[in-house]
This record gives sequence, C-alpha cells and structure tokens, in this order.
Amino acid sequence: MSVREIRIFGDPVLKTVSDEIGQIDDRVRALVADLVDSVLLPGRAGVAASQIGVNLRAFSYNVDGEVGYLLNPRITELSGEPEYMDEGCLSVPNLWFKTKRYPSATAVGLDLDGNTVEISGTGVLAQALQHEVDHLDGMLYLDRLEKETRRDAMRQVRESDWF
Repeated sequence: MSVREIRIFGDPVLKTVSDEIGQIDDRVRALVADLVDSVLLPGRAGVAASQIGVNLRAFSYNVDGEVGYLLNPRITELSGEPEYMDEGCLSVPNLWFKTKRYPSATAVGLDLDGNTVEISGTGVLAQALQHEVDHLDGMLYLDRLEKETRRDAMRQVRESDWF
C-alpha cells in the first residue's frame, strides 16, 4: 500500500484511546499494509495506527528482522525488574529519554484471519510491544518519564523545530 506520514506530538489522535477493531474487512487489511510499509523504513521498531491518524487498535513492529503486526493487542504478561532503557518515538522526533520498561513482555492479539496471535520478547521487542500498546491507550512514552526527566523532556519538545 503506502508509507504513511507520522503524526507528531500535539496531534489529538496521539492522546486518544483507540477503538477495538470489530470486523476485519478491506479497510483493516489496507491499514495493516500501510502499517507494515510504514515500519519498514530504517530506524523504525514499531508504528501504531494512531501514529498514522487511524483511531483503531493495531500496530506493526520491525525488530531484529522480524516484521509483523497485531490487531486489538493487549499486554498479557510483563516480567523482570523494570529497568531504564533509552527510548524515542517517531511522534516525538529526535528526542530520547531513559524510560522504565519491563525487560520481558508478551502481547496477544489477532491476525487478519481473526486467529489469536501471541508475541513474546525481551529487550527491544519487549520495549516495542509496551510502547506500541501505550500508543493505542492514548499514552506517549513521555507520560512514563520521571517528574524531573519529564520536565526536561517537555522543555526540549517546546524548543524543538518541529513543535
């Protein structure tokens, strides 16, 4: 299909809880194709539907050569001691901050045939699963930052050339 433009911090769709996908139809198939095309660009680990302006619960991921998607994803397991990881976001360009994430995560959702799919991972994949589900819940990684770090992050956002 096509690579879609990424919505940037300040766009209301990024703070909106995404709707569950009911029927898997041609519109949803086209959305998944766009999500996969959009995540294939270099430097992208995941793209949530909200980041391309679609208020539906879907995301794509591209970690260590594994490319896929989930419809109606939910995190079913987080394990290990949360640790600070460098995190950035396509919707908050060029800014990276230490964000607390679980080192292991499992997400469950559907594929385009309506089958249940489970994705488990550690490291970057675990981080991407948590990050993308947060997007679908109307949350940016900036919302997870500790108070002082968040204050600094928001100052940097305000001073950025894209805001």
